[in-house]
Amino acid sequence: MTGLTRRQLLLATCAAAGTLATPWLSRRVLAASKPVVAALFCGHIDDNGFMQAGYQGFKKAMDQLALSGHYKDQVANETQAQIAALRELATHYKPDLLIAHGGQNTDAALAVAKEFPDIRLVITQGAVTASNLSSYDVRQEESAWLAGAYAALMTKTGVVAHQSGIRVPPGLRARASYAAGVKHANPEVKLLTNFSGNQDDIELAARVTQAQAKAGADIIYTMLNKGRSGTTQACRELGIKQIGNVIDWVAREPDVFIGSAWADVGIGVFQACKDLSENKFESGKIFKVGLQQPDAVRLIMAPDTPDVVRQRISALQQDILSGKIEVEAEFNGPEFQI
Repeated sequence: MTGLTRRQLLLATCAAAGTLATPWLSRRVLAASKPVVAALFCGHIDDNGFMQAGYQGFKKAMDQLALSGHYKDQVANETQAQIAALRELATHYKPDLLIAHGGQNTDAALAVAKEFPDIRLVITQGAVTASNLSSYDVRQEESAWLAGAYAALMTKTGVVAHQSGIRVPPGLRARASYAAGVKHANPEVKLLTNFSGNQDDIELAARVTQAQAKAGADIIYTMLNKGRSGTTQACRELGIKQIGNVIDWVAREPDVFIGSAWADVGIGVFQACKDLSENKFESGKIFKVGLQQPDAVRLIMAPDTPDVVRQRISALQQDILSGKIEVEAEFNGPEFQI
């Protein structure tokens, strides 16, 4: 026995122990065999917005599913930076699934999918596919449409606004839907819509808010990340109201928010991970979820919303679900400049 190494002695002891060693060995094998997921979150995972919602979906998957996870955040919303980050995740972790959270990653995800044909990729809030790439899309434009109708029904000045940062496909679709909702509910209401170029600039968002309020807007629908706090503080100081998105802003800051276009974009991240863990993942597909799943997409209204408005919004929602109303994806109107 003197020729045996410590490892050989340990293995021999485990074999002699029979079933007593099996659980220990099984746990080691199980841990080693867990599928690996790597995810990219441009911006910050604590932004109280889109990136944080996606990260929470990722964290939920890691907590509840038999997966091993890694992520990278604080990456610029710029294609080459995104490609570099996705390439780093793919090379370093060799994941079974690589997730790019957000439609702003579309070009980067398509490029990296070609570069790593053996790795399955997902883009959330996307509308593209490849042989190893699928999109998981929570249709935030449906709750945005209802938010537009709600703003048109609640405004006192006859002027409502929209704010976003970068021009990415999901944000453009949601802006188009919001505008269509405003027009459908009241064609006489004026819309001021602005893409400032930055999702996280607090001071810039405040300046846009001040300019829109000066132009008559008394309700602003925001699709921002960290920059939203600038809009919120400006609304508070100006005495005007806001409609949020992604999470329940009415519950969080009820003095400013009269509504929130709930769209849990983290569901796309979680569902992709769940499909992988259950061996149900399919490449080359687009998976969509919308108002038919209220835990994913719905309009939240302030408790003091008039009953007549609630009833109108409920009827409009049914019209969307039945197909009577088609949610628009393109906007061709004027844009508000500051």
